[in-house]
Amino acid sequence: MARLNPLLWRKPPAFWSYWIGVVSVAAALIISRWPTLHLRDAPVSLFLCAVILTAWFGGIWPGLLATVLSALAFYYYFLPPIYSLHAKPEEIPRFAIFMVSALFVGSLTVAQRGATESLRRARDDLKGTVKQLQRTNEVLQAASRERERAEESLRRSENYLAEAQRLTHTGSWVWEVAGRSALHLSDEWYRLYGFDPEKGPPVWEERLQRVHPEDRAEWEEAIDRAIAEVSDYEVEFRILLPNGTIKYLHTVGHPVLNASGKLVEFVGSSTDITERKRAEEALEALRQAQADLVRVSRVTTMGELTASLAHEVNQPIAAASTNANTCLRWLAGDSPNIEEARAAAMRIVRDVNRAAEIVSRIRQLFKKGTSQREFVGVNEIIREMVVLLRGEATRYNILVGIDLAADLPQVMADRVQLQQVLMNLMINGIEAMKDTDATRELGIRSQQTENGEVVVSVNDSGVGLPSQTEQIFNAFFTTKPHGTGMGLRISRSIIESHGGRLWAAENSPRGASFCFTLPTNGEAHE
Repeated sequence: MARLNPLLWRKPPAFWSYWIGVVSVAAALIISRWPTLHLRDAPVSLFLCAVILTAWFGGIWPGLLATVLSALAFYYYFLPPIYSLHAKPEEIPRFAIFMVSALFVGSLTVAQRGATESLRRARDDLKGTVKQLQRTNEVLQAASRERERAEESLRRSENYLAEAQRLTHTGSWVWEVAGRSALHLSDEWYRLYGFDPEKGPPVWEERLQRVHPEDRAEWEEAIDRAIAEVSDYEVEFRILLPNGTIKYLHTVGHPVLNASGKLVEFVGSSTDITERKRAEEALEALRQAQADLVRVSRVTTMGELTASLAHEVNQPIAAASTNANTCLRWLAGDSPNIEEARAAAMRIVRDVNRAAEIVSRIRQLFKKGTSQREFVGVNEIIREMVVLLRGEATRYNILVGIDLAADLPQVMADRVQLQQVLMNLMINGIEAMKDTDATRELGIRSQQTENGEVVVSVNDSGVGLPSQTEQIFNAFFTTKPHGTGMGLRISRSIIESHGGRLWAAENSPRGASFCFTLPTNGEAHE
């Protein structure tokens, strides 16, 4: 709008302001003396216009210049006698009135221009202030929207956190060291400890009473140590609710220091691990039951092999008795034969050691104990079981053959458990062949695969496998008249616990083949 109104144009530079005064006075003089306009009798208004114009655009000093030039032109061209600068006493009142009018009009114009400039500056400042306020308002609105989004995000995060704590049964808390009063307790914490959140945070003594009496000393000791050492603490303990419910909690605390490094509070969480503890107890009970079942299976198998084992032990005992009688005869003569007696005594020692070794193997299979894994040689275990079951095989006219790979890597395993697996598989093969009329052969083979595993196979020439082979590994499934149906199930569990696998397949031309693998680390060899 200011560009369209010439009166609101900005002041030109000082040099041009004085020129405006000169040009405007000259224009007023020319116009007033133009013959066709007939303005010779009214030049005052034109000169006043020149003064006003100059004062408006130039200011006070260009306005004074225009006033002086107008006064000179008025005095010279319009006060009789004209064209003269000599004193004209009779025209002084008129000239004085003109000067006063010009000065008044010029000063008024300058004041008006100043007021206009002030108003324009005030308007510009006001516009700037309005724009600044608009920008400030936009910033405030953006900040308000951002705050609303942050508050909404915080509410969502709090809801997510509360939901996560509810799902994981974890309550968060903060308590200060001085006085040990609670600064923050989440809703899930209140639920875990059985307190009413509407009654406010419970005091330290109330929280302490919730800890099980048997765990209270350990719990307090862990906290006191964390305060003394300014360190994290982690403790598992039980709490006892007023209704008699016992819960297991796992609590983790972290120290918080102030700017001076002084311990002021602890922040942490408490997780309900009751279900996990119960699951661990149930799992431990299950493991114990499995171990007892394995032992019962061994005892049952040993009961089935009583006659064979008695025969196996009886052989070295009978040989020792015979050698003892021989030794006595060599010593009873008039001339005792010491060398023959010594030889007989050495045979006695050998037979007794053999009997003791057999009894030791039987005790290993029979005894109750925890699983102990070590590097063992698979071929050695196979040979031991062949010796142990030799009497049973002989009893049913079964030929036992072994094909053992040389330099076979040792495996990390429980010797007794592997003995039980081999005994189960070998007894199954013997029982599968004892009623057949064809040649009865039991073959045990060991080898190493390309990926380093040890493979053991027990092959028989018996009646073969049922149509659904895999079901023989199901618990309580048996093809024996008096079988328990647990031998193969237990054997597979033992092999799988060692990182291997056990399976069955048809043997060619008849019978069944049971194979299992065991992983090796390739460090120890037989």
